[in-house]
Amino acid sequence: MRTILSTATLVVFLLAPASFAQDQATGRALGVVTRMDAAARQITLKTDTGDVAVTVDAKAKVVRVAPGATNLTNAAAIELTDINVGDRLRARGRTAEDKSLAALEIVVISQSDIASKQAAERADWDRRGATGIIAEVAADSFTINVRTLAGVKPLIVKPAANAVVRRYTPDSVKFADAKPSKISDLRKGDQVRARGDKTADSLEMTADEIVSGQFKMIAGLVISVDLQENVIRINNVETKKPMTVKISADSSLKKLQPQLAQVIANRLHGVAPVEGAPGGAAPGAGRGGFGGGRGGNGDLQSMIDRTPAIKFADLMTGDAIIVSSVNGANPEQVTAITLLAGVEAILTKPGTREMSLGDWNVGGGADIGGFGQ
Repeated sequence: MRTILSTATLVVFLLAPASFAQDQATGRALGVVTRMDAAARQITLKTDTGDVAVTVDAKAKVVRVAPGATNLTNAAAIELTDINVGDRLRARGRTAEDKSLAALEIVVISQSDIASKQAAERADWDRRGATGIIAEVAADSFTINVRTLAGVKPLIVKPAANAVVRRYTPDSVKFADAKPSKISDLRKGDQVRARGDKTADSLEMTADEIVSGQFKMIAGLVISVDLQENVIRINNVETKKPMTVKISADSSLKKLQPQLAQVIANRLHGVAPVEGAPGGAAPGAGRGGFGGGRGGNGDLQSMIDRTPAIKFADLMTGDAIIVSSVNGANPEQVTAITLLAGVEAILTKPGTREMSLGDWNVGGGADIGGFGQ
């Protein structure tokens, strides 16, 4: 669920009902800088509806705000030369007939500030977050089962008074598309990623942020990889039928290191590891690595979040993968939130060549700190 790291949560001040699109009625454009010519005072913005040419008036107010700002109280005046390609920008002014914009005000959030904010968010999700399947829902709390290397552990989650609660929408893997939700919307079997403070015994959490969704977990063997269409064909290990997995810009692709995959497989299948064998301990267990400084008993989603990212082109025919996606209209095609490779040991039943997903769960995916980016 990469985390609740979508820029939708970071650039509050820049967002508006017509987010990242040109609003001709108010002479406003929101988007990402793709071309910058400070000498000519011209900027090209990429918005949801296409490119917008912005000419900055000589008397225009140009300021920078921090990610998450809700007003201009702490805005800092900058020069046009301080704006870079990749920055997020809101321009206000007069719209011409050719739909270009003569800007009288420019508000910028720098790409580097967004990256720093996202890194801090990811670190906090890793430190204070938990992922699990809802086992029980009460009036003011819910219980999730968190899978760890030591087994499944229940965690009671109580929303803070000002908790942010969102829910993934069908057929979308983007957290930016997640809708505001309520605790009463949660159902048994939903997958949840929550971030907050836990009690000393780690049995309860007071959550500041909660993201939920109904996710589909699929395991399969790669049949073909289409780099042009950004899709792969797999043979579903459960149904034995082919299906299509679409890879979008918001999909998170990762590959487990062999040692970690074997450790997880041993625990899931109840196989005692051989001392000194590759599956004996997860890399970094008990040293702040995959074990998260907890003797290798950290929740599996945190371990997966730390595994190396791979490129779509790295996938090969015959690879075993596990895919998480939202439930969509077409059961034979899904868009990956998270695609996890290097899972052969996890899927293969001990003593056989048969593969099965079982009750394995990969988490939500890409743009919510593991649910997502």
